[in-house]
Amino acid sequence: MKELNTTEQFQAAIESEEPVILKFEADWCPDCKRMDMFIGDILEEYNTYEWFVVDRDQVPDIAEKYEVMGIPSILIFQKGKKIGHLHSANAKTPEEVESFLQETL
Repeated sequence: MKELNTTEQFQAAIESEEPVILKFEADWCPDCKRMDMFIGDILEEYNTYEWFVVDRDQVPDIAEKYEVMGIPSILIFQKGKKIGHLHSANAKTPEEVESFLQETL
C-alpha cells in the first residue's frame, strides 16, 4: 500500500478513473494492527486495484470530511467520489472486508 500523507496526495489519488481503495488507520490503534495480520491476503486477491494507507491523525480534516469516525476503515473512491465505506465496527475479520469489497467493486 502506498502512503498518503497530505491532502494533495489524497486528492490526486481519489481522482482516479478506476476505483481506488484507502485504508484509514493510526499507529496507536490495536484493531488496525489486527487488520494488518490478514490484509495481505486481501491485497493479493484485489491486486488489480490501487491501495493506499492514510494515517487519520496526519490528515484529520480528510477523516472528518469523509466521516471516518472509527479506525480501521476502508473507503473506496472513483473519480473523486466516495463509492464505498466499511466502518471500523464491520471491519474486524477478513470475511467482512472481502464481503464489502465484493459488494462495492
